[in-house]
Amino acid sequence: MNEWIEQWTSWLIDATQLGGFSILIITIPLALLQGTIGIFPFATIVMLHISVLGIADGLIASWIAGTAAGMIIYLLCGYLFADWFNRKWLHKLQKYEKWQRGLERYGVWAVIFLRTLPIMPNNLISFMSAISNMKLSSYTWSNMVGNLSGIWLYGILSASVVFPDSDLRKLIFSYIIFLVALTVIFWFRNRNMIKRDRSMTA
Repeated sequence: MNEWIEQWTSWLIDATQLGGFSILIITIPLALLQGTIGIFPFATIVMLHISVLGIADGLIASWIAGTAAGMIIYLLCGYLFADWFNRKWLHKLQKYEKWQRGLERYGVWAVIFLRTLPIMPNNLISFMSAISNMKLSSYTWSNMVGNLSGIWLYGILSASVVFPDSDLRKLIFSYIIFLVALTVIFWFRNRNMIKRDRSMTA
């Protein structure tokens, strides 16, 4: 499936002569398809962007496509197709029950974590967020940060394959700093949450 997606997309790019960020005309619908039914990994789109645009612009394009798809799926699940998604995916949520509880407790941080690591399909993350008590504003920024984190990681892995001779030390080091900053912010937020819970039960 991945090879077919890559071949079809490469043919479409050649046929349309799209270049630069105009490639998003093709890849945003692909990201939306991936975010809806998940028939291929999002890393395929990241690798495609990096191959066409280079590492930096490829990561930016992937972040735009992933963030846009995540928002569209969230809105579709929450406002238009909630019943349909519930019937189609509810049985799969049992497998991720602990993550659903984590999403309800930690909200935006759970979305960021799940977007970063390939623990759960993107469509289920959007669906679980839509049926939870998370506000649209909270999901919006967590979707942006989570996609940034996940795509940054995919980009490091993809760039080492597409450009094996490239120096990725700056990309890796900046990503480590980013993760450390997120960890520190989460630690303070979680500590405040624990203090608040204790004061409410005291």
